[in-house]
Amino acid sequence: MSDPAPFRPAGAGAQPAYDTRAYASTTKRHPKAPLLAVPTTLTEATGPRFSPSHFPALADLSTIAGKPALGERIIVEGRVTDEDGRPVPNTMVEIWQANAAGRYDHQGDQHDAPLDPNFHGEGRVFTDAEGRYRFVTIKPGAYPWRNHPNAWRPNHIHFSLFGSGFAQRLITQMYFPGDPLLDLDPIFHAVADRCARERLIARFDIALTEPERALGYRFDIVLRGRGATPMETA
Repeated sequence: MSDPAPFRPAGAGAQPAYDTRAYASTTKRHPKAPLLAVPTTLTEATGPRFSPSHFPALADLSTIAGKPALGERIIVEGRVTDEDGRPVPNTMVEIWQANAAGRYDHQGDQHDAPLDPNFHGEGRVFTDAEGRYRFVTIKPGAYPWRNHPNAWRPNHIHFSLFGSGFAQRLITQMYFPGDPLLDLDPIFHAVADRCARERLIARFDIALTEPERALGYRFDIVLRGRGATPMETA
């Protein structure tokens, strides 16, 4: 077995800055002092363990009790890998998102867009031995967010990935190709490097599309290294 390739850190601008002035809330909540390295204990490094027996899959968000949600049904599929393209198996992948009208099923969201009784916007799966995951969901709508005049968030899905311990969690967002709001979104542009930003945009994949049922999008996630998917830091 050959030795693993040396770690290749991401370049400047490939991950979002803690303080992004155009993204107004980061000014209030980003760290004002240098970060401190806090040693992890054995408990934090090894647990709790996440397994399908304790966290059952919620892979199809498009129906509740057999009743379909409103909106465009889509399939989101991809692989979770390390920087050398090796699969990361048994990783819990969670998603949350707005409905087709651009509203979250959460009491904190008071946008006047309608709620959908057949869509809660929460999903969970575990990657298989090849690092693959798959969700069926509804394409989320854009929504206003008052960061600046006439500010609207692009269509997006939030992703959370857990490692083998509670402290090993990464969060990112998936966007859709061709969305005109991407050019105007300061959260998307918090990643200064253009190539890194493009890793946040899913690819339409006709091979994933199911005839007369759902369009397919591929969103692969790289956990670290020079080609890592940008993750939220603020």
